[in-house]
Amino acid sequence: MSTTSAAPLVMGVVNVTPDSFSDGGRYDDTDRAVAHGLRLLADGADILDVGGESTRPGATRPLVGEELDRVVPVIAGLVAAGARVSVDTMRAEVAEAALAAGAEIVNDVSGGLADPEILAVTAAAGATYVAMHWRAHSDRMQDFARYDGPGGVVEAVRAELADRVAAIRSAGVAAERIVLDPGLGFAKQPEHNWELLRRLDRLADLGFPLLVGASRKTFLGRLLAGPDGAPRPTGEREAAGLALTTLLAAGAAGAPVWCVRVHAVRDHLDAVRVARHWRAGVGAGSGDGKVEP
Repeated sequence: MSTTSAAPLVMGVVNVTPDSFSDGGRYDDTDRAVAHGLRLLADGADILDVGGESTRPGATRPLVGEELDRVVPVIAGLVAAGARVSVDTMRAEVAEAALAAGAEIVNDVSGGLADPEILAVTAAAGATYVAMHWRAHSDRMQDFARYDGPGGVVEAVRAELADRVAAIRSAGVAAERIVLDPGLGFAKQPEHNWELLRRLDRLADLGFPLLVGASRKTFLGRLLAGPDGAPRPTGEREAAGLALTTLLAAGAAGAPVWCVRVHAVRDHLDAVRVARHWRAGVGAGSGDGKVEP
């Protein structure tokens, strides 16, 4: 799969879980999850990211069998409908089954730290591997949200992702199959997320495409907090996410973004189109607005 594009690809989130922070429980059976994925595909999603484990702060992990039962039938159904599918998992066993069902991408929020065997599984399948910056599981990750060294969070995340790249390459994953994710919200305070977004160029310097997943996250809710200090509810953060997607697609962070991972695909695809037209300049031709992989 190509990891280059003229504008960010749009990855649609398909949470097959009862407890995800944004839409947990809405699509937690196969039929509803497949139907939701097909709606996202019709809206223009380039990739559908299917996950069976919530990674919201404080979440507990499902059993392996539960995760397999959640994601594999959904992946098979979406692949049969012609979708390009990513599996959002930290487990080698789940990744292997998902790839066998037709997934093309392993989106591992732990970057191989939770289950190092996932790297060999990905390499054997010749799949694309997304490595996110991660320090601990959801139930204790915020205990590790400290970045006191030189360069703060940006340099720490860059160094830790570079370490993961070395491990991924050693496991046999081809360099052209590696994508990096700064891990917004994972072992990070709101100000850490903003610093990373402003300095994506430092992460891009590692030489790999970037995936950014900011959709509906808590740091956006805190930015939009009301007079009482309460974060804006999850379902009311979309406009802020769209503004961020537009900025990223326009290159405001000083580095190209390969893909944005979002919940509302059609709206974010519109944002990408606006940014793409802005970059092209007025009078550059209307085009069809299609985001090409």
